[in-house]
Amino acid sequence: MALSGDALDPIGGSGARDGSQALPVPETATDVSVPLVVANELWTPADPAAYGPGVKGINEGITHLRELEEAGIGRHDDARWGALEIVPAKADLILDLIRANSLWPLLSGLACCAIEMMSTATSRNDIDRWGMFPFRASPRQADVLIVAGTLTTKMAEPLVRLWEEMPEPKWCVAMGDCTCSGGRYKRSYSTIQGIDRVLPVDVYIPGCPPRPEGLIYGMMKLQKIVVDRRGKWAERPIGPTVPAGL
Repeated sequence: MALSGDALDPIGGSGARDGSQALPVPETATDVSVPLVVANELWTPADPAAYGPGVKGINEGITHLRELEEAGIGRHDDARWGALEIVPAKADLILDLIRANSLWPLLSGLACCAIEMMSTATSRNDIDRWGMFPFRASPRQADVLIVAGTLTTKMAEPLVRLWEEMPEPKWCVAMGDCTCSGGRYKRSYSTIQGIDRVLPVDVYIPGCPPRPEGLIYGMMKLQKIVVDRRGKWAERPIGPTVPAGL
Protein backbone atom coordinates (compact mmCIF):
# COMPACT_ATOMS: atom_id res chain seq x y z
CA MET A 1 0.00 0.00 0.00
CA ALA A 2 1.41 3.34 -0.98
CA LEU A 3 1.57 6.21 1.52
CA SER A 4 1.37 9.86 0.62
CA GLY A 5 4.08 12.34 1.53
CA ASP A 6 1.81 14.13 4.00
CA ALA A 7 1.25 10.93 5.92
CA LEU A 8 5.00 10.30 6.22
CA ASP A 9 5.77 13.78 7.59
CA PRO A 10 4.11 14.30 10.99
CA ILE A 11 4.93 18.04 11.10
CA GLY A 12 4.77 19.05 7.45
CA GLY A 13 1.72 19.60 5.28
CA SER A 14 -1.82 19.27 6.53
CA GLY A 15 -2.01 15.55 7.12
CA ALA A 16 -0.27 15.03 10.50
CA ARG A 17 -0.56 11.49 11.90
CA ASP A 18 -2.02 12.60 15.23
CA GLY A 19 -4.49 14.91 13.54
CA SER A 20 -2.98 18.06 15.13
CA GLN A 21 -2.32 21.28 13.26
CA ALA A 22 0.99 21.45 11.42
CA LEU A 23 3.76 23.67 12.80
CA PRO A 24 4.44 26.92 10.92
CA VAL A 25 7.42 26.96 8.61
CA PRO A 26 9.95 29.67 9.64
CA GLU A 27 10.67 32.33 7.10
CA THR A 28 14.26 32.63 5.97
CA ALA A 29 15.95 35.93 5.23
CA THR A 30 16.35 36.56 1.52
CA ASP A 31 19.20 39.05 1.91
CA VAL A 32 22.16 37.78 3.95
CA SER A 33 23.78 41.21 3.87
CA VAL A 34 21.13 42.72 6.13
CA PRO A 35 22.90 43.54 9.44
CA LEU A 36 21.69 42.00 12.66
CA VAL A 37 20.82 44.86 15.01
CA VAL A 38 20.88 44.06 18.73
CA ALA A 39 19.96 46.67 21.31
CA ASN A 40 22.86 47.67 23.58
CA GLU A 41 21.12 47.04 26.86
CA LEU A 42 21.27 44.57 29.69
CA TRP A 43 19.70 41.24 28.90
CA THR A 44 16.69 40.10 30.89
CA PRO A 45 14.78 36.82 30.44
CA ALA A 46 11.45 36.88 28.65
CA ASP A 47 9.95 34.90 31.52
CA PRO A 48 10.55 36.72 34.86
CA ALA A 49 10.34 33.38 36.70
CA ALA A 50 12.81 31.62 34.40
CA TYR A 51 15.58 31.62 37.00
CA GLY A 52 13.35 31.20 40.01
CA PRO A 53 11.85 33.76 42.36
CA GLY A 54 14.03 36.16 44.26
CA VAL A 55 17.05 36.02 41.94
CA LYS A 56 18.65 39.37 42.62
CA GLY A 57 20.00 41.29 39.67
CA ILE A 58 18.19 39.42 36.90
CA ASN A 59 14.82 41.10 37.17
CA GLU A 60 15.75 44.16 39.21
CA GLY A 61 18.64 45.20 36.97
CA ILE A 62 22.28 45.62 37.95
CA THR A 63 22.72 49.29 37.12
CA HIS A 64 22.06 50.51 40.64
CA LEU A 65 25.43 52.30 40.63
CA ARG A 66 23.96 54.79 38.16
CA GLU A 67 20.99 55.33 40.47
CA LEU A 68 23.38 55.81 43.38
CA GLU A 69 25.26 58.48 41.46
CA GLU A 70 22.10 60.31 40.41
CA ALA A 71 20.76 60.28 43.97
CA GLY A 72 23.96 61.85 45.26
CA ILE A 73 24.21 59.42 48.16
CA GLY A 74 27.71 58.25 47.31
CA ARG A 75 29.01 61.68 46.37
CA HIS A 76 31.46 62.26 49.19
CA ASP A 77 35.21 62.35 49.62
CA ASP A 78 36.09 59.16 51.47
CA ALA A 79 39.66 58.82 50.24
CA ARG A 80 41.07 60.11 53.53
CA TRP A 81 40.95 58.42 56.91
CA GLY A 82 41.62 59.12 60.56
CA ALA A 83 44.06 61.93 61.29
CA LEU A 84 44.11 62.94 57.64
CA GLU A 85 40.76 64.64 58.18
CA ILE A 86 42.51 67.45 60.05
CA VAL A 87 45.53 67.63 57.74
CA PRO A 88 45.35 70.32 55.04
CA ALA A 89 44.24 69.14 51.60
CA LYS A 90 47.81 69.50 50.33
CA ALA A 91 48.50 66.16 52.00
CA ASP A 92 46.34 64.49 49.35
CA LEU A 93 48.83 65.51 46.69
CA ILE A 94 51.53 63.49 48.45
CA LEU A 95 49.25 60.57 49.22
CA ASP A 96 48.16 60.29 45.60
CA LEU A 97 51.77 60.03 44.49
CA ILE A 98 52.10 57.08 46.84
CA ARG A 99 48.88 55.55 45.56
CA ALA A 100 49.99 55.91 41.95
CA ASN A 101 53.17 53.94 42.66
CA SER A 102 51.47 51.31 44.81
CA LEU A 103 48.58 49.89 42.76
CA TRP A 104 47.18 46.61 44.03
CA PRO A 105 45.11 44.85 41.34
CA LEU A 106 42.45 42.34 42.25
CA LEU A 107 43.02 38.72 41.23
CA SER A 108 39.92 38.41 39.08
CA GLY A 109 39.77 36.99 35.54
CA LEU A 110 36.75 36.19 33.39
CA ALA A 111 38.10 34.68 30.17
CA CYS A 112 41.19 34.25 28.00
CA CYS A 113 42.44 37.78 28.72
CA ALA A 114 43.16 36.58 32.25
CA ILE A 115 46.00 34.42 30.88
CA GLU A 116 47.73 37.52 29.54
CA MET A 117 47.00 39.31 32.80
CA MET A 118 48.72 36.56 34.76
CA SER A 119 51.67 36.74 32.37
CA THR A 120 52.31 40.31 33.43
CA ALA A 121 53.24 39.08 36.93
CA THR A 122 55.80 36.55 35.68
CA SER A 123 59.52 37.16 35.78
CA ARG A 124 59.60 37.88 32.04
CA ASN A 125 57.29 40.91 32.28
CA ASP A 126 57.41 41.66 36.03
CA ILE A 127 54.70 44.26 36.48
CA ASP A 128 56.09 44.93 39.95
CA ARG A 129 58.90 46.98 38.39
CA TRP A 130 56.43 49.81 37.73
CA GLY A 131 55.00 49.94 41.25
CA MET A 132 52.08 47.60 40.59
CA PHE A 133 52.17 45.00 43.29
CA PRO A 134 51.22 41.32 42.84
CA PHE A 135 47.53 40.62 42.50
CA ARG A 136 45.52 40.46 45.69
CA ALA A 137 43.09 37.61 46.35
CA SER A 138 40.64 39.74 48.32
CA PRO A 139 38.74 42.87 47.22
CA ARG A 140 39.34 44.31 50.68
CA GLN A 141 43.05 44.58 49.90
CA ALA A 142 42.83 45.75 46.27
CA ASP A 143 42.31 49.15 44.70
CA VAL A 144 42.34 48.29 40.95
CA LEU A 145 39.76 46.03 39.31
CA ILE A 146 41.11 44.66 36.03
CA VAL A 147 38.15 43.16 34.18
CA ALA A 148 39.87 40.68 31.88
CA GLY A 149 37.50 38.78 29.61
CA THR A 150 33.90 38.44 28.49
CA LEU A 151 31.36 39.74 30.98
CA THR A 152 28.06 37.89 30.86
CA THR A 153 24.82 39.07 32.39
CA LYS A 154 24.98 36.40 35.08
CA MET A 155 28.51 37.41 36.08
CA ALA A 156 27.78 41.13 36.10
CA GLU A 157 26.20 41.19 39.54
CA PRO A 158 29.06 39.29 41.28
CA LEU A 159 31.53 41.64 39.56
CA VAL A 160 29.65 44.71 40.79
CA ARG A 161 29.64 43.19 44.27
CA LEU A 162 33.43 42.81 44.16
CA TRP A 163 33.70 46.42 43.05
CA GLU A 164 31.55 47.62 45.93
CA GLU A 165 33.64 45.65 48.43
CA MET A 166 36.85 47.38 47.34
CA PRO A 167 37.83 50.33 49.55
CA GLU A 168 38.16 53.87 48.26
CA PRO A 169 39.92 55.15 46.29
CA LYS A 170 39.65 52.53 43.54
CA TRP A 171 39.93 52.31 39.79
CA CYS A 172 38.61 50.07 37.02
CA VAL A 173 40.52 48.87 33.94
CA ALA A 174 38.76 47.25 30.97
CA MET A 175 41.11 44.71 29.39
CA GLY A 176 40.31 43.24 25.98
CA ASP A 177 37.75 43.80 23.25
CA CYS A 178 35.10 41.64 24.93
CA THR A 179 35.35 43.73 28.07
CA CYS A 180 35.38 47.08 26.29
CA SER A 181 32.53 46.52 23.83
CA GLY A 182 31.47 42.87 23.77
CA GLY A 183 34.08 41.89 21.18
CA ARG A 184 33.24 38.89 19.05
CA TYR A 185 30.25 38.23 21.32
CA LYS A 186 28.76 41.68 20.76
CA ARG A 187 25.63 40.24 19.18
CA SER A 188 25.17 37.63 21.87
CA TYR A 189 22.06 37.94 24.01
CA SER A 190 23.96 36.96 27.17
CA THR A 191 26.95 39.30 26.87
CA ILE A 192 27.09 42.83 28.24
CA GLN A 193 28.20 45.23 25.52
CA GLY A 194 30.97 46.77 27.58
CA ILE A 195 31.48 46.91 31.34
CA ASP A 196 31.04 50.68 31.29
CA ARG A 197 27.31 49.86 31.33
CA VAL A 198 27.60 48.60 34.89
CA LEU A 199 30.87 50.07 36.25
CA PRO A 200 32.81 53.33 35.96
CA VAL A 201 35.83 52.63 33.75
CA ASP A 202 39.05 54.62 33.96
CA VAL A 203 41.25 52.95 31.30
CA TYR A 204 40.37 50.90 28.20
CA ILE A 205 42.92 48.41 26.82
CA PRO A 206 41.90 47.07 23.37
CA GLY A 207 43.10 43.78 21.92
CA CYS A 208 41.99 40.18 21.55
CA PRO A 209 43.70 39.52 23.82
CA PRO A 210 46.09 42.37 24.56
CA ARG A 211 49.67 41.37 25.24
CA PRO A 212 51.19 41.81 28.72
CA GLU A 213 52.98 44.88 27.39
CA GLY A 214 49.59 46.38 26.55
CA LEU A 215 48.31 45.81 30.07
CA ILE A 216 51.46 47.34 31.55
CA TYR A 217 51.06 50.36 29.28
CA GLY A 218 47.42 50.72 30.34
CA MET A 219 48.39 50.52 34.02
CA MET A 220 51.03 53.21 33.44
CA LYS A 221 48.27 55.36 31.94
CA LEU A 222 46.25 54.70 35.08
CA GLN A 223 49.16 55.93 37.17
CA LYS A 224 49.09 59.17 35.21
CA ILE A 225 45.35 59.48 35.76
CA VAL A 226 45.80 59.01 39.51
CA VAL A 227 48.36 61.80 39.59
CA ASP A 228 46.26 64.12 37.41
CA ARG A 229 43.19 63.66 39.64
CA ARG A 230 44.97 64.51 42.86
CA GLY A 231 42.67 66.04 45.44
CA LYS A 232 39.56 65.58 43.25
CA TRP A 233 38.16 62.29 44.53
CA ALA A 234 34.80 63.86 45.27
CA GLU A 235 34.35 64.36 41.49
CA ARG A 236 35.05 60.76 40.55
CA PRO A 237 32.39 58.81 38.62
CA ILE A 238 30.31 56.41 40.69
CA GLY A 239 27.95 54.92 38.13
CA PRO A 240 28.47 53.55 34.61
CA THR A 241 30.51 55.78 32.32
CA VAL A 242 28.95 54.73 29.00
CA PRO A 243 27.80 57.80 27.03
CA ALA A 244 24.09 58.47 27.22
CA GLY A 245 22.06 57.13 24.32
CA LEU A 246 24.31 54.16 23.49
